[in-house]
Amino acid sequence: MGCCRLKKEHVVIVGGGILGASAAFHLTNLGAKVTIIDRDDLGKATNVAAGIICPWLSQRRNKAWYYLAHNGALYYRKLIEELKNGGELHTGYEQTGVLNIHHEEKRIDKIIEIANKRKESAPEIGEIEKLHPEQVAERWPFLKAPLYGAFMMRGAKVNGLELCQSLLRAAIKKGATFKKGAAAIKVTGNELTGVSVDGEFLQAEKVIVTTGAWGKEIFEPLGLQFNIEPQKAQLLDLQLNDDDTSNWPVIMAPSALYMMTSESGELLAGTTHENHVGFDINPTVEAFNEIVSKTMNVAPIVQKSKLKNQRVGFRPVAPNFLPILGEVPGYKRMYVANGLGSSGLTAGPFLGKQLAQLVLGMEVEIDLNLYQVNQAFGHEKG
Repeated sequence: MGCCRLKKEHVVIVGGGILGASAAFHLTNLGAKVTIIDRDDLGKATNVAAGIICPWLSQRRNKAWYYLAHNGALYYRKLIEELKNGGELHTGYEQTGVLNIHHEEKRIDKIIEIANKRKESAPEIGEIEKLHPEQVAERWPFLKAPLYGAFMMRGAKVNGLELCQSLLRAAIKKGATFKKGAAAIKVTGNELTGVSVDGEFLQAEKVIVTTGAWGKEIFEPLGLQFNIEPQKAQLLDLQLNDDDTSNWPVIMAPSALYMMTSESGELLAGTTHENHVGFDINPTVEAFNEIVSKTMNVAPIVQKSKLKNQRVGFRPVAPNFLPILGEVPGYKRMYVANGLGSSGLTAGPFLGKQLAQLVLGMEVEIDLNLYQVNQAFGHEKG
C-alpha cells in the first residue's frame, strides 16, 4: 500500500478584489486549497479605479509606502508574464509610459531629482526623461501649452477589473472555488472554525479577510472594531473623438489630476478624495465640476467631449494611510490585509503574494512591523 497523501489546508478568502484575487492566485500556485467569497459590492475600488503604475514620479516620501509601491510596480512584469504563460492573455496591463506635467519647469526638475535618487538604488526602474513644451505636445497633442514634463517609459496603466478577473480565472484553473455571496466568519471562543456564505458552512483551517472599504462589517460580529474607512472617489469617462489614442502615455498633472486614453478616443479623468461620506454611491455635480475644471486647465478639449459615464468607487483607508497585513489580534489562523487607499492596483498584486506566503508559513519579502494590523484595530466592543 502506498502512503496516504496529506490533506491540504483549506484557505478561505473573504473579499475578491485585487488583494484577495492575488492571494488566491499565489496560494493555488503554492498548492493550497482555496475558496474565494465575494459579494461584488457596487463601488469596489478594484473595479472602478484607474490603475496608474508609476510610483517613481510620486513626491510622497513615506519609505514604508514607497517600498510596497516600488516593489509592486516592478512585480508586474513577472506577474503578467506568468499569467500569459498560463493562458491569460487579457490582463488589462499596458506599459504606455507615464508623463508627469506642470506649467512650472522647476516643479518638473524637482520630480526628476526625486526619481533619479530613487533610481540610484533601483536602476531597473529605467530612464526618466525631461520633456520641454514642444516635446510634451508631441506626446499628447490635446494638452494646453506650455507644459514641461517628466516621462517615465516603464510607467504603465492597468484595468483593475480585467486584471482581477484574470487572476481569479488562473486560480480557478488550478482548483480554486469561487462563491458569490455574503460571508460570515465562524468561531468558537477565540478558535476559528470556518466561514458561512449565504447559509452554507465551509470548514476552514485558515481565513483571509480582504474586504477593502467594507472591512468593518466582517469583524463586528466578532466584537472587533476595525478602523478602515471608505474614501469616495469619482472619475469621468469622456469621449474625445474616434482616433486611436491607446498608445498615449498616462498623464499625471497638478491637483491630483490624471488622464488616460484608450484605442477609441476615450479619456478617463479623475479623481476626487471625499472623506466622511460613507457609501453614497451617487455621482455628484460637485465632483463633476471639480474634475472638469482641473482637466480643462491642461486639456481644454474636454469642453467639447461627451460624458459617457461618471464612476464612483470607495478606497479603503487605514488610520495612518499605510496598508496593514498580518494575523487578526486575538485569533490565530485568521489574517487580514487592507488599507491600500489609492495605491491598491500598484501594490495589491505584490502584497497579495506576501499574504499568501505569510499564511503558508513561508518567509515574506516585507518588514511586517511596518504594516502592523494592531494600528487598525480598536478595543473590543462591550
